[in-house]
Amino acid sequence: GSSSTIDLPHVAVVGSQSNGKSSILKALLGRDFLPRGSDMCTRRPLVLQLVHQARRPADAEADEWGEFLHHPGRRYYDFREIRREIQQAETGREAGGNKGVSDRQIRLKIHSPNVLNITLVDLPGVTKVPAVAPTDIEARIRTMIFSYMKHKACIILAVLPANADLANSGALQIARTADP
Repeated sequence: GSSSTIDLPHVAVVGSQSNGKSSILKALLGRDFLPRGSDMCTRRPLVLQLVHQARRPADAEADEWGEFLHHPGRRYYDFREIRREIQQAETGREAGGNKGVSDRQIRLKIHSPNVLNITLVDLPGVTKVPAVAPTDIEARIRTMIFSYMKHKACIILAVLPANADLANSGALQIARTADP
């Protein structure tokens, strides 16, 4: 009932393209439903609100499901359907098929007894060489990333490959700029 807003903490996952950001999230979630591959897969911010709930009795509906903000009330029990909705329906609709990006969020709530109550934000990876993508894609992605990291309640999870030189890590440079 208060007119003030509370900036709740969230974890923003940042790094270069194809550095394993979605694989890290997969490990945290215990489910494989995020778009992954060798090409640019995450082309819109995906805000994942994880909601811990107790296990249900054996005769109740499934313990885990997802619900998209753009389909309120519709429960997705098949996590392959969630991946299709993210990758094909929503990303393709908003960002197009030419490897463009969009700053419009996809909001997904995951209910499960296997997660902690936390919000994770999967962001597009920084790309240096636009192949088929628009020429300004690096600047657009950096602007998008900083729009999430500028909040005081943001925890930055900078992901880089284990064989990368820390001094040259784009993810750490971005994190240092946002939070010296």
